Amino acid sequence: MQRRQFVSLAPGAVVAAAAAPAFLRNAFAQEAGITGKTLTIGCSGALTGPLAGLGQDVKLGAEAALAHINSRGGVNGRTLQFNMVDDGYVPQRTTDNVKQMLSQGSAFALLSCIGTPNNTSILPLIEEAGVPYVAPITGASSLRKGARYVFHVRASYTDEVRRLVQRLAGMGLKSIGVVYLDNGYGREMLEDATRSLAEQSLKPSVQAALATDGANLSQVLAQVAEARPAAVLLATAGSVSVELARGLKKNVPGVLMAGVSVTLTSDGLKKLGDAGSGIAITMVVPDPNRAKTQVVRDYQAAMRAHGKQEFTQGSLEAYVNMRVLAEGLERAGADPTRAKLRNALAGIRNWDLGGFVVDYSGQSPYVGSRYVDLGVLGGSGRFLG
Repeated sequence: MQRRQFVSLAPGAVVAAAAAPAFLRNAFAQEAGITGKTLTIGCSGALTGPLAGLGQDVKLGAEAALAHINSRGGVNGRTLQFNMVDDGYVPQRTTDNVKQMLSQGSAFALLSCIGTPNNTSILPLIEEAGVPYVAPITGASSLRKGARYVFHVRASYTDEVRRLVQRLAGMGLKSIGVVYLDNGYGREMLEDATRSLAEQSLKPSVQAALATDGANLSQVLAQVAEARPAAVLLATAGSVSVELARGLKKNVPGVLMAGVSVTLTSDGLKKLGDAGSGIAITMVVPDPNRAKTQVVRDYQAAMRAHGKQEFTQGSLEAYVNMRVLAEGLERAGADPTRAKLRNALAGIRNWDLGGFVVDYSGQSPYVGSRYVDLGVLGGSGRFLG
């Protein structure tokens, strides 16, 4: 346990420190989560619950990148450590986890907490504490409004949904329905879909809210079957998407299905099997199974060195995210502070990882990439060529 360092404070600063919430006071005393030899990165994510598959992918990808970085000496002589705490995709648990990290001083920076409602709950804490936070696992546009300490990597859900709608409308389809998760993520996705459809002079032929635990799945399937749309946008995420896709194939034969990058996790694709064939999915990183770009080749090598032979969208995204944070730490220098890291991240311009470019343009909101590709799943759960 690192000993507390005492610093001189002006009278006003002493008052501010005393008045600050408990989880913020640590910032007045020391740079948390860092020693002369180590630097700890914190994360709250779903390792259990409906998004457990995505959480496991995030953990694997981040740890593979971190292991590769540490094998080359770490960053500026420090070994990086990654501490991911389970929150089951429950926003209050995410808040509690992050508050604990801040109060205990156990994380220098944060990486890739999972979920729109979860990130909605913690962003005010992060901004108030002044903790650099890289790559939230959410594309919600509502969370990209001027935060000084949050550095998004992935493209937005707005970008993803617009790409799907443009493709479906370009195929001449006029009847497009939306099934959305009945939480903050799903409702914002519905707004994105409605807006994108309006750009094509269309409106949703059906709007069905699916409970996060899938409890009302039969009612949702009946509602969609009655409307009989030509295509359905799946504004869902995690395990509930599996039974939804199966049910749509059975109850609405011939319907086209299209989802965003978080709709189906890698374990969900395995469970779907042949039932997933033909589903269109947006990708916010390149295809992890095609080693056409340097970033994918580097990712695959890191995963193999970490003892993993399966490559997924989620783990590639987390691998990229850890690389971005490590680049910021490298630029922050041998004596990093949170302020130096924030400024270093903001200074990243046109940084090419090898087929994937990150550019923060020096001003908030910081969004590093607008990469969106579209793939169609085969029966193996991989994208068709």
